[in-house]
Amino acid sequence: MNLELLESFGQNYPEEFDGALDCASLAVTCAFNRRGTLLAVGCNDGRIVIWDFLTRGIAKIISAHVHPVCSLSWSRAGYKLVSVSTDNNVCIWDVLNGECDVKYRFPSPVMKVQFHPRNDKMFLVCPMRHPAVLVHIDASHEVIPLDDEGDVNIVASFDRRGDYIYTGNSRGKVLILTCPGLKIKNSFRIGPGTTSAAAVKSIEFARRTDFFQVNSADRVIRVYDARKVLKSGKDDDLEPTQKLQDLVNKTMWKKCCFSGDGEYICAGSARQHSLYIWERSVGNLVKILHGTKGEMLLDVVWHPVRPIMASISSGVVSVWSQNQVENWSAFAPDFKELDENVEYEERESEFDQSDEDKSVEMSQERREEDVEVDVTSVEPVPAFCSSDEDDDSNALLYLPISPEIEEPEEGWGPEGAPNEDLSNKRSGDSKENVSPKKKRPKTYDISLENAPTDEVHPLVSNRPKEKQAAANKKGRSNSKGEAKKDRKKH
Repeated sequence: MNLELLESFGQNYPEEFDGALDCASLAVTCAFNRRGTLLAVGCNDGRIVIWDFLTRGIAKIISAHVHPVCSLSWSRAGYKLVSVSTDNNVCIWDVLNGECDVKYRFPSPVMKVQFHPRNDKMFLVCPMRHPAVLVHIDASHEVIPLDDEGDVNIVASFDRRGDYIYTGNSRGKVLILTCPGLKIKNSFRIGPGTTSAAAVKSIEFARRTDFFQVNSADRVIRVYDARKVLKSGKDDDLEPTQKLQDLVNKTMWKKCCFSGDGEYICAGSARQHSLYIWERSVGNLVKILHGTKGEMLLDVVWHPVRPIMASISSGVVSVWSQNQVENWSAFAPDFKELDENVEYEERESEFDQSDEDKSVEMSQERREEDVEVDVTSVEPVPAFCSSDEDDDSNALLYLPISPEIEEPEEGWGPEGAPNEDLSNKRSGDSKENVSPKKKRPKTYDISLENAPTDEVHPLVSNRPKEKQAAANKKGRSNSKGEAKKDRKKH
C-alpha cells in the first residue's frame, strides 16, 4: 500500500464503526505507537494488552499492575512503554520481553504520564493536586515551577519536539517552560475571566504541525499556533485561531486529539459515547460519530498515519474508519464497470499469438520496457515522518509471536532435547509472555513536598458503580439461565 496516497484528495476522517477489540477485561485507556502498528490498551485488572493493529490480533499481554491502568505512553522508538496505575505506581516496561525495567512509587495519585518525544530517558508525570514532575530514568526528579503557588490543579504536556513543557492551571493560565532547564519562557490566559469555569483540563499537540489545543471547563476547545504563542508577550490574552464547541447541547469534553496530519480535531463527549470531528483550518463540524446509547466514553485516540480512531466505552475498544468502496477502475483505467451484460464483438486477430492488425511502431513501448528500476535504495515515507525529522529505521513496528506447538516432536528444542515443561507452559499460557525467571525491577520512592497522600484516584472512586452494574448484569444472566433450566425440566 502506497502511504503517500493517504494524503490524497477527499476527506481524511473516520465515517463509520469498524468493529471492536475485546481485551477479555475492561479497557480503561489506550495509546498508539508512533507508526500506529501497535495499540497498547490498559485494563481495569492491571493488564496491558498490546494489539497488532494491522491484523487486529493480540500480540502481547503484560501482567503489569494489580490495580487499574489509568495512563499509557510509548517511547519514540517503541521499545519502551510507561504506565500508571491507580495505586500510584509508575512503571517502565520493555515491550519485547514484557518485563518491568524501573518502578517509581509516588505518594499521591497520578493522573497522566508522557514520555519525552525525543528522549526516552525522561518522562512527565502529572500527580493529583500537585505541580507536574519531570522524572529522569535514574529517579532524579524536578518539580515544574508554578506561576501561582496557591493553584496546584495542574495539567502538563510536552510540545511536539519536547523543547518546551506547557502547563495549565485551574484559573485558565498556560505557562510555557523550557525543557530540560524549566525556565519560564512565556505565559498567556485562555480567557478574560479568572474563574474556575476557564480551568484547563488538558493540552494536546498535533503530530505534524505547530498547532495545539486547550480543553477547558467552559466547554470550549481553543486551538493555538505555538509559533505565535512563543513570540507573544507575557500574560497576553491571546486570541485562538479556532474556538470549537457544541452550541446546541453545550457538551463537556472528556478527551480531545488531533488527526495524524493535524488537519482535523476530534473531541469525545463526557456525557455519552459521541465523537465530534472538526476541520481545524475552517473550524466547521464535519462529522459526529455515535456509539451505543447510554455508554460513557473513557478515552479516544487517533491513528498517527491513517484516518482511523479508537475509542473506549464500557470496557470495549471501538474502532472507527472510512467506508472502503471498491473501485476497480483505479487499478486499470480502461476497466469499465457494467450494470448489465453487454455483447462484445471480438476482433479478427485479438487473441492470436502475433497480432497482425497491431501498429508497426513499437519502438517507444520497447524503450519504456528497458528502463531500469531501482529496488535497492530505501527512501523515507513522508507519511511516517514528522515535518522536521527523518524516518527512524530502528523503530519497533511489530512484535514477534512464537508459534504454538500442540504436539512437539523430540529434539525440536534448541539443544536437541525435548522440553515438555516449556511446551506445557506455552500451551497453557500462550499469550501471557511470562518468563520463569523474572528479574526484579529497580524500585524508587519519589518524595514530593505537600503531596496530598489521602487523595483517592477518580477512576477508583467511580468503580463501585461499575462493579454494581456488572454484578446486576451477571445476576440477570444467571437468573435467565436458571429460568431456562426450569422450563426444560417442566
